[in-house]
Amino acid sequence: MVDVITKKILKDRRCVDCFKRSYQRLFKKYKVCEENQKKLLIEFDKIINDSQDLSAHEIQRELSHNFCDLIGIDDPFYEEKKQSNVQALEIFKRWKPIVFKEPDSFKTTLRLAIAGNIMDYGASDHFDIDSVIIKVLHAEFAIDNSCELKERIESAQKILYLGDNAGEIVFDRLFIETNMSDKVTYVVKSGPVLNDVTMADADEVAMCHTANVITNGYDAPSTVLSKSSEEFLEHYRNADLIISKGQGNLEGLLHENDDRIFFLLMVKCDVIAELLGVDKGSFVVFNGGKRIEES
Repeated sequence: MVDVITKKILKDRRCVDCFKRSYQRLFKKYKVCEENQKKLLIEFDKIINDSQDLSAHEIQRELSHNFCDLIGIDDPFYEEKKQSNVQALEIFKRWKPIVFKEPDSFKTTLRLAIAGNIMDYGASDHFDIDSVIIKVLHAEFAIDNSCELKERIESAQKILYLGDNAGEIVFDRLFIETNMSDKVTYVVKSGPVLNDVTMADADEVAMCHTANVITNGYDAPSTVLSKSSEEFLEHYRNADLIISKGQGNLEGLLHENDDRIFFLLMVKCDVIAELLGVDKGSFVVFNGGKRIEES
């Protein structure tokens, strides 16, 4: 069954146009000829119109596979992901000694983890991570369940942490190392899709030294429980606490109404802003078991 969020996304022209813009940027990057652009856009419209039983993220997965097949590459965002990881590791080196000296580093590392969510080439082809860090360190969260999150981290024995983007994973690593490293399983996608984090990225930034790293068994830009591996689902079922990064994972899991899930993200589009009742560009720590108006 398709959840209500997917239905909203597929009916909202802004979402469809956003999907299309991401491929137009890739056309430009890879100098895709006009004939192949037309082929992909025809297939794009066909998938959007004929896939009403698929989630939005399954549709994005199909579009990604079609694009890769068309131009003959496996990972269209390979260069951007490498660059993001390098950039984030440099920032990590600056911030790690600072936060480890703080008497209560939870607040700072949580905010840095959310700042890392801006590193999203699926949403935009440019961003300024340093300015976002400054902003998030001083911002008031639009939805703020962070005190509850801290309590739940302290009491949890098994934490499942759902990764989002390359680069962003480094900020996750700092948050995990500082607050919960001995009880975390970190989850990546099973293969390249947009600039979402994969096992290769986890190896590149040494996440394996901080947490147990697994894939969710699927290569869509979200967590799609119906398509996830049994290994992942076992961790999901047994987790005391689930930390979910980014808009994609929120779109895939918000309808679960699961009080174990805390969504950490920067709100990057009007559709999600309207769904959560917050401003675009705001920062959110939201417990998935609460009704949005209660937060």
